[in-house]
Amino acid sequence: MRIIVAATPAVAVPTLNWLLKSDHVLAAVITQPDRPAGRGRELKGSVVSHWAQENSVECFKPQDLAQTALLVKDCDVLLTIGYGVLLPEQILNLPRHRCLNLHFSLLPRWRGAAPVQRAIEAGDAHTGVTIMQMDAGLDTGDMLLEETLPILAPDTTATLHDKLADMGAALIVKALTQVGHFRPVKQPTEGVTYAHKIEKSEAALDWTQSADVLARRVRAFDPFPGMSTQLGDEVIKIWQAHAVNADLSSKQAATPGTILAISEAGIQVACGEGVLCLTQLQKPGGKRQLVSDFVRSFKGALGDVFKA
Repeated sequence: MRIIVAATPAVAVPTLNWLLKSDHVLAAVITQPDRPAGRGRELKGSVVSHWAQENSVECFKPQDLAQTALLVKDCDVLLTIGYGVLLPEQILNLPRHRCLNLHFSLLPRWRGAAPVQRAIEAGDAHTGVTIMQMDAGLDTGDMLLEETLPILAPDTTATLHDKLADMGAALIVKALTQVGHFRPVKQPTEGVTYAHKIEKSEAALDWTQSADVLARRVRAFDPFPGMSTQLGDEVIKIWQAHAVNADLSSKQAATPGTILAISEAGIQVACGEGVLCLTQLQKPGGKRQLVSDFVRSFKGALGDVFKA
């Protein structure tokens, strides 16, 4: 089949790699226009656009839906993976076998832009991938295939994305053998949740929350935007942390954010409920460090209070 992939993020790369080696024709990729990035705000292409350049695949960055329609009107399947644009029905109906979407959650839970992050943040035990037949709604199309994956205690968004990207590529392989013979299943009306886009404003650790919640948020926001806290004038990134069963008998009155213990095993901090142990941190302008290295130059002391 002649396939066009509309995608933007790195999670599309395993599927693109498989399509390139398959008997199908990867006619082109469509991705978001270049965006300003970095301190210099220079225009930067998406991960998918760089992949296309490296693999000599034609890449288009349409500025409007009319251009998109011209690109997809002669393909057999349009496959979307985190493209970031809601396509109207008139475009979805143009490919011979319509449009398939690879979504990284078990629909209808976590429709939207950040399903992996929100699943970790919420403490979900499982996630997965769903292939659906797209309609004009936000991840509301009929489901075609799905596969489940457990969320493990060490999983971050980075590690879980990698697992789901590989799982998704394998499921696409299966889906393309069934094109024309699908038995679509409508999504349940119960259990719908929305995974809203991750904002930089969510990065500040709110120490009044419980240690369990904060530990999940640290995992969910790695690699972006990374959770942060402030001690004096210094903003510190927190990349790894876990809730601990500390003896709170003498610490229950501690203000949330108070440093309770400092050692090479971790920096323990009082929370609204429980204690959070910080084990990987980053100073401004520095690199991520294990706490055993970080504490050697850490200026904080017992009783100091981290601020959001």
